[in-house]
Amino acid sequence: MNDSSWGATPRSGHWETPAGGPGDGSAGFAQDALDAAQTRRMPPEPSPEPVPPVKKSAGRNLRAAIGVGVGMGAVIAASLFIVKAAFVGVVALAVVVGLWELTSRLAEKKAIHVPLVPLAVGGVGMVVAGYARGAEGAWVAMALTSLAILVWRMTEPPENYLRDVTAGVFAAFYVPFLATFVSMMLAAEDGPWRVLVFLLLTVISDTGAYAVGWRFGRRLLAPRISPGKTRAGLFGAIAFAMTAGALSMQYLIDGGTWWQGLVLGLVAAVSATLGDLGESMIKRDLGIKDMGTLLPGHGGIMDRLDSLLPTAPVVWLLLVIFVGTG
Repeated sequence: MNDSSWGATPRSGHWETPAGGPGDGSAGFAQDALDAAQTRRMPPEPSPEPVPPVKKSAGRNLRAAIGVGVGMGAVIAASLFIVKAAFVGVVALAVVVGLWELTSRLAEKKAIHVPLVPLAVGGVGMVVAGYARGAEGAWVAMALTSLAILVWRMTEPPENYLRDVTAGVFAAFYVPFLATFVSMMLAAEDGPWRVLVFLLLTVISDTGAYAVGWRFGRRLLAPRISPGKTRAGLFGAIAFAMTAGALSMQYLIDGGTWWQGLVLGLVAAVSATLGDLGESMIKRDLGIKDMGTLLPGHGGIMDRLDSLLPTAPVVWLLLVIFVGTG
């Protein structure tokens, strides 16, 4: 240890006590009195204000989201139960807008140029063919759309031809072909009720996942894909969807039973979650948060179709198994 820390300093070969130290008691007492007087005159330091607890936020404009959701629900209900065929037009419009959003983001972020015209025309054709001719018509329309994409892309230079047409065929399957199962549900005699059950299960599944995950979610479901999805949210989605499925099959579908609704709700919740995660993978690869900005509080059309599209064939198939084609 350095001896100077004790208050003495060596000088000219002998030790000398510094001024104000033990060798000069008056100066030391005067300095102590001065320090005490300054301390009394200094105002007390204000105590730090308590930090308010951080409130959880949904990350969206909930008021706008609710307003848009109610408006969309009104349009869907009116077209579904007033003029049955008009709902096919609603589905076709959603498909075209969704394809536009998807192909625009692919071009912006990955320089993948998918021919939109044959894709959009073929997508509308798929939805109409599914309603008019069932699964056979949908598959034929899908094949013709894929062929049209390959031919249309030939009018441009051959560089990246394989990449562009592969993305085009993927887009044709992902958006219009999966949406075709909604129009196939609608074609049944009780089609509007089948579509309503499909929409209710998907929306209630998403609502249950949000409500339970926001309140109780701690452990992430797939952190590398979607940091907002929790395991508690998945259980909430399943519980809500199974309850809604049991009630819907018992009271809305002729010939349906509550236990069929439990199965339907379980499978719908899982497929909706997988669909949401699937689009999250696409958006992470593209480096974007939303596919579009058309719907305030929701993002784009594709951000609303992500869970609906993969759930449509699942619900269609289970309804056919449980109560027939209608």
